[in-house]
Amino acid sequence: MARPSHMLVDLAALINNYQWACQLAPHAQTMAVVKANAYGHGMVACATALQAYAPALAVACIEEALALREAGIHKPILLLEGTFTADEVAVAAAQDFWLMVENPKQVQAILNAQVCKPVTVWIKVDSGMHRLGFNPQQVQAYYPQLLASPNVAEDMVFATHFASADETSNNFTRLQVQQFMTTAKRFKHPVSLANSAAIMAWPEAHGDWNRAGFMLYGNSPLDTDHASSDGLLPVMQLWSGIISVRQIDVGESVGYGQQWRAQRPSVIATVAMGYGDGYPRNAASGTPVLVNGQRAHIVGRVSMDMITVDVTDLNETQIGDPVCLWGPGLNINEVAHHAGTIGYELMTRITQRLPIRYTH
Repeated sequence: MARPSHMLVDLAALINNYQWACQLAPHAQTMAVVKANAYGHGMVACATALQAYAPALAVACIEEALALREAGIHKPILLLEGTFTADEVAVAAAQDFWLMVENPKQVQAILNAQVCKPVTVWIKVDSGMHRLGFNPQQVQAYYPQLLASPNVAEDMVFATHFASADETSNNFTRLQVQQFMTTAKRFKHPVSLANSAAIMAWPEAHGDWNRAGFMLYGNSPLDTDHASSDGLLPVMQLWSGIISVRQIDVGESVGYGQQWRAQRPSVIATVAMGYGDGYPRNAASGTPVLVNGQRAHIVGRVSMDMITVDVTDLNETQIGDPVCLWGPGLNINEVAHHAGTIGYELMTRITQRLPIRYTH
């Protein structure tokens, strides 16, 4: 017998979502972002499935990229944060990693490196997010140095990132597009602006390259319902089962800290899932789960290995009954709302204790 907690990852849904991203922006090349262990879905398995479709992949750092190469992934891989140390440039050139460049130290590392072949450079422009990237004046200073260097391949790309593309009524995205294009158009290179939210809601941001991340995994990053989410299928399903059932009287409490007390005679089911698996500890009483496909709600605090669920209003509940924490019928974004966070965090915080079962 095994603990019933596990994650299901539907690789066919992943491919569907990638193709949907391409359909939303048919004139762009779409890169598949698999950083942070493919947003918690298993980087190697997801990249293996995606490389038959995507012209390139993206990760945060060289460690992630090297893990993909060791697993047999052969497509170009963009390092979204570029290099952290100068010795990474030669490795990137040898391994066909593309380098985001966003500060003078990274430029000097590329110019001074001993490389086996020129490296592909993406120049990051700060269009208003003020996290990474060159301002327009710095671009004017460093671009000619990169262009003249034999270490840099000719096919440079200019890129930026949006601060508020998920907010569909926030005009700041449009201002960022204008700011970026004012800089980039001077250099006549391909451009990359759109993350998932911009692919879905800001067609003016569809450049030569788009970077699809969160949407690949089947959820919308947007703050409102939008037709562009209609083609997305959930990729991750989080499942467990009931391991204990008990009846409690009015006034009795459940869980650590006695934070929840029964207002009526209640039936409480204990489920093998907790923050040790990556389920959010701050999921409040009232957070939904599906027990045998029926909606019920967490009561009391989430503990390391277990949650407790009020199943009083459900049909007879038994040990072994399946429990869906998110998946079909229960969107991860709804769970995230109850936990005061976002779906991105819930996906990426899943721990290694939880086994992953892949379907195709």
